[in-house]
Amino acid sequence: MNLPNMLTALRFLLIPVYLIVFANGHMISAFIVFTAAGLTDVLDGYIARSRGLETTAGALLDPLADKLMLIAVIVSLLMAGIIPWAAAVLLFIRDIGMIAGSAFFHFRGKKTVKANWMGKLTTVLFYVALMFIFLELPYGVALLWCVIAFSFVTSVMYIVKFRALNSRQPG
Repeated sequence: MNLPNMLTALRFLLIPVYLIVFANGHMISAFIVFTAAGLTDVLDGYIARSRGLETTAGALLDPLADKLMLIAVIVSLLMAGIIPWAAAVLLFIRDIGMIAGSAFFHFRGKKTVKANWMGKLTTVLFYVALMFIFLELPYGVALLWCVIAFSFVTSVMYIVKFRALNSRQPG
């Protein structure tokens, strides 16, 4: 259990904290907890890469922690009537598909595609859209729809890279 993996574990622990804060109607505090989880993601990735602390467990648990936090946020916003059902369904399809696909192919011995700039940009844009929504700024839901569309483009790019990475035959 190294520092990056401990930060990932912290992100798992922040999920119920976020849900409790949100359920008590503290929107800005809930967004701060969500953002803190996002910052630990950036920090653990930086530490893991810069110090050579990347592990197989971290490679699996890090994206799982991220996706579960995002799912918690989407469910809470949906149940509060803040975002439309269609947006939540599309986000669930994408995120659950990414989790299930990564796990399925990892356990079958396939190489997985690491996060690239498009995936990172999608995450940043998602945080921006959620900031607009949590702070009740204009166009938050419209911005969320744009991010959802971009996230599907990003997913297609990952699938293309995955297929190329796993179709190469040893020379």
